[in-house]
Amino acid sequence: MSPPLPAFLLLISIAFTSASAVPLQPGFYAETCPEAEFIVKDVMRRNMIREPRSAASVMRFQFHDCFVNGCDASMLLDDTPNMLGEKLSLSNIDSLRSYEVIDEIKEELERVCPGTVSCADIIIMASRDAVVLSGGPDWEVKLGREDSLTASQEDANNIMPSPRANASLLMDLFESYNLSVKDMVALSGSHSIGQARCFSIVFRLYNQSGSGKPDPTIEARYKEKLNRLCPLGGDENVTGDLDATPTMFDNRYFKDLVAGRGFLNSDQTLYTFPETRKYVALFSQDQRTFFKAFVEGMIKMGDLQSGRPGEIRSNCRMVNRRPVNALLES
Repeated sequence: MSPPLPAFLLLISIAFTSASAVPLQPGFYAETCPEAEFIVKDVMRRNMIREPRSAASVMRFQFHDCFVNGCDASMLLDDTPNMLGEKLSLSNIDSLRSYEVIDEIKEELERVCPGTVSCADIIIMASRDAVVLSGGPDWEVKLGREDSLTASQEDANNIMPSPRANASLLMDLFESYNLSVKDMVALSGSHSIGQARCFSIVFRLYNQSGSGKPDPTIEARYKEKLNRLCPLGGDENVTGDLDATPTMFDNRYFKDLVAGRGFLNSDQTLYTFPETRKYVALFSQDQRTFFKAFVEGMIKMGDLQSGRPGEIRSNCRMVNRRPVNALLES
């Protein structure tokens, strides 16, 4: 049995349960900005041609946004003199990239239908399109979110898991958002595309759990490959593929976990923990079942909202300027 939820996760669960959420629906912009989804997908396609890694980067925006106070684009806000945003949080600094892709999408949308499409919805649409354009499943997204008026580096630090996390911690985190163990394993399949830094795995290779030895679950030949990629004392910003097909969204990630070739500790423990092992095995054998579960998880995660007041930002990196009369009234 998992230990009790940490206090901050319990508070998160209560907050999301009691929040008054904005109704979301497919086709939200059908009348106000009918070209919205086409524009998002077109910009994503162009960026993936220029920089293939942008697919994995943008897809992960949904995770890093929705888990921290709901899907409200808080993660896109730059720091201000009065606010430490989420971009420099422990889970985002030197990890998340491709913010400029969202900027480009927003600029095109503002030209076509100004003040209409939220940055929060852009993240949801672009994440979906990153999966589709990488060969993964397609699905209809629910839209109608507003953008947050603030962000919190502290909340991001407290909530987002480390690559050193294990399956037990991940289960607790996902449970706090009413996401099941199956949802968690399926959504971990987002690591079907992309790369991660040596910084995230050197402990696995040379000092797992403070033992001074490597993680015994790493397959021998794969460990030799990782040792060459990430030598002790080497450049920890060097990146390695998260699975054997890093630009193709497929179930190879799960096949690699079964074979002991998971790059991150948080990934490989999905196969060593009994509660998650059965889903890893299932998804490794049946890609269609994985795709279905992944879509279900992404839709459920996209429903997370804090119920806080919001707006439609003109620039995803900053809140809108308030009118002078509004400032005088406040």
